[in-house]
Order: sequence, then C-alpha cells, then structure tokens
Amino acid sequence: MQLRLHQFELELAQPFKIARDSYDRRQTLIVELSDGKYSGFGEAIAHSYYGVDVTEMKNQLEELRPQIESYSLKNPEDFYQLFLQKYFSEMPFLRCALDEAAHDIWAQRLQLPLYAAWGLSLTKRPLPVSNFTIGIGTVDEMMAKIEAQPNPIYKIKLGTPNDLEIVENLKKYTSAALRVDANCGWTVAETIYNSKYLKQMNVEFIEQPLAAEAWEEMEEVFAKSKLPIVADESCRTEQDVAKCHRRFHGINIKLVKCGGLTPARRMIADARCLDMQVMVGCMTESSVGISAIAHLLPLLDCVDMDGALLLRNDPASGVTLDFGKAIFTNKNGIGCSLK
Repeated sequence: MQLRLHQFELELAQPFKIARDSYDRRQTLIVELSDGKYSGFGEAIAHSYYGVDVTEMKNQLEELRPQIESYSLKNPEDFYQLFLQKYFSEMPFLRCALDEAAHDIWAQRLQLPLYAAWGLSLTKRPLPVSNFTIGIGTVDEMMAKIEAQPNPIYKIKLGTPNDLEIVENLKKYTSAALRVDANCGWTVAETIYNSKYLKQMNVEFIEQPLAAEAWEEMEEVFAKSKLPIVADESCRTEQDVAKCHRRFHGINIKLVKCGGLTPARRMIADARCLDMQVMVGCMTESSVGISAIAHLLPLLDCVDMDGALLLRNDPASGVTLDFGKAIFTNKNGIGCSLK
C-alpha cells in the first residue's frame, strides 16, 4: 500500500462554543491508503481536550510508514487486530483514520458501498436523521442559527447559568425536536432538577451532564433523572460500554475516540446486549469522517453527523444531509473523495 497524508485547516462558518471551549477552526489529517487501483480515505482531527495534535500524528505515521506500506491488506478486521492494535494501541485517532481507509478500500474491491459489504440495508427500517448542533450563545444568536439551518432535530449545547431559560425560549421559536448536551457542565443536583423541567419541554434526552469520571455520581443521576441520559465523554473505548450500564441510558460513540469503525461496531453490539440506546456522533470533521459514520446508520437509534455542515471549507465530498436525512453517493466504499 502507498500512504499519503493530507492536512487541512477546517474553518467553521461561525464560532462554535460549548461548556468548556470555544473555537472557529480545527486542524485535520486525512489519511489515504492506495493499492494502485483503489484509494481509501480516513480522518483524524486535532483536539486539545484529548491531547491530539496533527504534527504529532504525521510524525507517528512517518515513523511507521515502512510497516504500513509493506502490509498486505486483505480485510479491515485483520488489519485492525493484527496491525493497528500492535502499532497504534495508544493512538485512537490515528487508528480511526487508518481503519476507515482500510474499510474504504475493502468495500471498493468488493464493488459495494460499505454498509452493503457489511450485509446491512438502508431500506429495512427508517434510518435515524441527524440533529444539527447549536453552540452556546445568546438566545438571539442561537435562534438565528436555527433559522439559517432548518432541521427536524437540534442538539442544544448548554452549561450556562440560564440553561432552562435558553431551552424555553428556543421551544417558543421552533417546533423541531430538541436534545441537550451539557458537555460535563452540570452537577448532580442541576441535572436532576433540570431533567424535570426539560421533560416538560419535551426535550428528548440529556447528553453527558457530569464530568467524564463521575461514575458514582452518575448512579444517582441515572436513578433520579426524568429524562434519558446519554454518555459521551464517559464512553470513549469498548471497555467503557459496560461501565456506562446502569449509569447511562445510552451511549454516544465517536469514531476517533474509540479507534474507528471496527471497535464502533463492537461497541454497538455490546450496548445492545445491555439494552442501551446507541448514538454515533461526530467532531468537527470533513465529509470523510461524516461519510464513514453514515454507513453505521442501520445500526443506530440516533445520530449526530452534522460536522461538515458547520464548515466553511469542507475539503472533501461524500455523504451529505438533506433536512437531517443522509444522502449517499453512488460510489462504492465509504463514498468520499477529496475535492
């Protein structure tokens, strides 16, 4: 295989603010694996919260270039187990990019879109539609973003002193379904109190109200919350799924955090065995990462794959969204390409 690296600075159309951070651009690294006939793409973004830097990722890939390029790729599962876990065990973002690229090539060789190569169908049941995320701002700013991006579901970022007032005002402005994400910004008491009033406002669920490691506190929230609670920062790896059981009602899987499509599918299966709801979410990613997520849709209850919609300069094309509904390309594999 030949390894090619493509670095881009993703510019957001508007500054994005959550409880712990605010930003208007992200660095991303798109990894391309080529076998001479097909090219597969995967994405690894930079993220300060998780200590991930593009320069460091590029250096790590260059160090392992000989091993990567000498590997004979047969299928993504073996590639993950025999190669990625050996050389990239402590680098989930890079594992993700390489795993996505391997799946892309594998499905292209089979002359199938990835979901079909897995034996999945897009028509057996209605697929979940994506929410569109509204970052923290004044009510007027948040309303303007809703008006600019019509969508059937919005995820509202919270973690301010007036969270309930924000949601109440937004409910007056839109009839769309709402979900809320506190990004670790609440206490136990706030979560339990807020859940009662958010339920009255027909909010669907609360995502990650407490700090990621607040396992004991989450037991009380789980028992007393009036709304389902979904884990995000608390659910990074396959091992976290069992820890989230009876502390969260569902999990939000991020491909870059868990290490790619291979572990994500195992996490979905594990969560189903524990009777937990399953969502897959995105970071600020290009259409490469978003297209990879789309192929998991037949396995999901909810999805958050709006990352590319937030960008001013998406460097790739692939699966798009139309009023929250995924529109697949006619390409095999993941279905994406660089512009």
